[in-house]
Amino acid sequence: MDLRHLRYFQAVAEELSYARASRRLHIAQPALSRAVKEVEVSLGAIVLERSRHHVRLTPAGSVLLREAALLLERWEESLRRVRRTAAGEEGELRLGYIGPPTQPFLGRLLHDYRRKYPRVSIHLEERTPERVWEMVAQRRLSAAITRPVQTHKASGLKTVLLHEERLGVVLPAAHPLANRRYISWASLAQESLIVLARREGMGLHDAMLAGCRQAGFAPRLAYTPSLIGTVLRYVEAGAGLGIVPESVVTSALSLRYVPLHPAQCVPLVLVWQEDEDPPAAQRFRELLLGWKQSGKLWHPD
Repeated sequence: MDLRHLRYFQAVAEELSYARASRRLHIAQPALSRAVKEVEVSLGAIVLERSRHHVRLTPAGSVLLREAALLLERWEESLRRVRRTAAGEEGELRLGYIGPPTQPFLGRLLHDYRRKYPRVSIHLEERTPERVWEMVAQRRLSAAITRPVQTHKASGLKTVLLHEERLGVVLPAAHPLANRRYISWASLAQESLIVLARREGMGLHDAMLAGCRQAGFAPRLAYTPSLIGTVLRYVEAGAGLGIVPESVVTSALSLRYVPLHPAQCVPLVLVWQEDEDPPAAQRFRELLLGWKQSGKLWHPD
């Protein structure tokens, strides 16, 4: 006995007529009668009493009708879920990200994604760039929005560029350079600098070194912490000037952000596994790249 047998039985039991059930299912009455008989043989029980003038459910048939309706409804819902999952409308999105560079857009983007795909379960992981790359490579994340890292070319992962972010200086509001429109790299030659450790922010660290090298000096690195927030705390404590991307917006009244000139930029990328690319992640990538193309990432409607 299979689902076809249950559907045939259900039609006859609901219509209480082989003729009406035959028209409803668009099959011949003999085939319908045979299918019901096969159900009874399989169960070892009579489910329909038949005469020339009427069809009636037996007690066993009444139970089978209720159970068949539940089974068929569950089966149809399972098929709908499979189709939605294949279309990226259901499933799971496990997204890694780094904090400050994604603040201008990630909340809005995820709100739009949830509105379009309400059946997709979203799981977020905020980590350092190195860590989210590792988690994508280990297939613990579907995708990540992050900086390039030292090992990314050897990891075999796919990437797409989202943004080139300019570097600047975070410095105390009372510092002589704080009110300038731009700060030259050469102005930093005698300053103690604070920047993310290279293992946590290779792109940022290397862009800082390149800017200093092009200005003709080697930087005096006071501290190289693992988190951008710690860079700001050091600056507040008067330990030096912080080199940060433009997305690092500080609300501290005692600090200022001034862009560096000439411009040095660090990339922000989307990374994913090419051979493990679930439909829900594909729909997220399509939405993200659509936002990038339309300018919505950085400019809310």
